[in-house]
Amino acid sequence: MKLSHFNFDLPSELLAEYPSENRDESRLMVLNRKEQTIEHKLFKDIIDYFDEEDVMILNNTKVFPARLFGNKEKTGARIEVFLLRELSQDQRLWDVLVDPARKIRIGNKLYFGEDETLVAEVIDNTTSRGRTLRFLYDGSYDEFRNKLTELGETPLPKYIKREVTPEDEERYQTIYAKNEGAVAAPTAGLHFSKHLLKRLEIKGVHLAEITLHVGLGTFNPVEVEDLSKHKMDSEEIYIDKIAVNTVNTAIKNRKRICAVGTTVMRAIESSVSSGGTLNEFGGWSNKFIFPPYEFSIANCMITNFHTPKSTLLMMASAFAGHDFTKRAYEEAVKEKYRFYSYGDAMLII
Repeated sequence: MKLSHFNFDLPSELLAEYPSENRDESRLMVLNRKEQTIEHKLFKDIIDYFDEEDVMILNNTKVFPARLFGNKEKTGARIEVFLLRELSQDQRLWDVLVDPARKIRIGNKLYFGEDETLVAEVIDNTTSRGRTLRFLYDGSYDEFRNKLTELGETPLPKYIKREVTPEDEERYQTIYAKNEGAVAAPTAGLHFSKHLLKRLEIKGVHLAEITLHVGLGTFNPVEVEDLSKHKMDSEEIYIDKIAVNTVNTAIKNRKRICAVGTTVMRAIESSVSSGGTLNEFGGWSNKFIFPPYEFSIANCMITNFHTPKSTLLMMASAFAGHDFTKRAYEEAVKEKYRFYSYGDAMLII
């Protein structure tokens, strides 16, 4: 498969700027791989496709307010700092992206907040766009983290050009988010409401939680035509014994096992035993899934509608089949489904 196989015309008005009014009332396209059929539903209808003892695997990562705005010393130029990864608690070192990058060099200081009590010094140029910052703050580590949270804003994707609203703080987060560490939401999970989760529970569907802290690498453009040469950024994953037991019991009993999102699929495919069962895991993975690919754990997947040439579209194609996915996307554009982070959902069974 080549990069050009994943290109298609996506009208800009189909990129969702706002979430749907109610989480579970976004639209749902259902792809049946065996029958090669496409159905149009609402997300809350998803319950009709699951029975007792089936399993949904959820990513319980929590998005932190990773986007800060500071001012450069002397010039006062406004600089956006996007927190990517904490490197050291003791030294308060972070890998970040800065914009505009050309203005920021080693040794520059940035000041944050009206009182300018939070200062950062650039100590390394890690990539052309990235930097390593050392934050200088008089206070304990907990106070420092509280300050970052206070000054940071919800890191909506760049395609959303509007101002961040208080509603975004709640809606750009799954209702089951627990473990802080993501700089982007696992968006397939945004469609679940408390009411829908309760109905699934009453029906006897098991919910298994894993953690994958979503990084920006998920959204990095693929710049090579030969997909085997693309390198994914590493992301941190935790899969505990409880999730492993729930999933492996379902495998043994031939139940439906649904990966809620590409992040869940990447996590579970990063920790498969030789016998095709799920293993416990704690560490980093840079797994890149594109067609052709043999999936080991999940036999069902929920995902959003992705942008052309994205690694997320490639994974969906690997799971549903390239031609079937292409047909579904053509229909999605024709039927004006909403794409990307705040967009509609697809269930592949």
